Amino acid sequence: MGNNVFIRVFDNIESYVCRSLLAFFVVLLFAQILMREFFDFSLSWSEELATYLFVWFVFFGASYAAKLGAHNRVTFQFNLLPRKAVPWVEAFADLFWLGFNVYFVYLSYDFVFNKMNPFWKSQTLGVPMKYFYMMLPVAFALMSIRIIQVNYVKLVKGVDVVDPEKAEVDKMLEEGLDGGAEAGREAGG
Repeated sequence: MGNNVFIRVFDNIESYVCRSLLAFFVVLLFAQILMREFFDFSLSWSEELATYLFVWFVFFGASYAAKLGAHNRVTFQFNLLPRKAVPWVEAFADLFWLGFNVYFVYLSYDFVFNKMNPFWKSQTLGVPMKYFYMMLPVAFALMSIRIIQVNYVKLVKGVDVVDPEKAEVDKMLEEGLDGGAEAGREAGG
């Protein structure tokens, strides 16, 4: 039971974190607006914190997009290939992406823990900047795990991982074409 909960949480960690970060920085900015407009007072640290939260949101969102197979990629060349070859060519391309991510994890880890000035602090919060920059190795490591996970699901399990937005557009186009044909038959009589 406990292992199942861990797997479910890890499998959806980006979604949970993105929702929490989005809610937190929107509430924080809304509170800042209210404070300025109605109380003529400003929370000096709120905008800086909201900016860092937004950056973390973007990086966790990128990892979530990798999990969904929703990153932008050029795909027109796949129309020239046999259908069975497409997942393997995508996986080959993902190896380059994975290599970049692993190298970036190494560089960002080295920067945060070895090269960053330990006395460098955020302007208004006064928090060491390494806590904000730790997002880089964490996000790219998580994104690398998701790239491996998606390719495992596609190549080993044989499940087609389709970007949810693309699936929705394809469905709308299919319904639109079918609906248009039916409307034409009804009108023609």
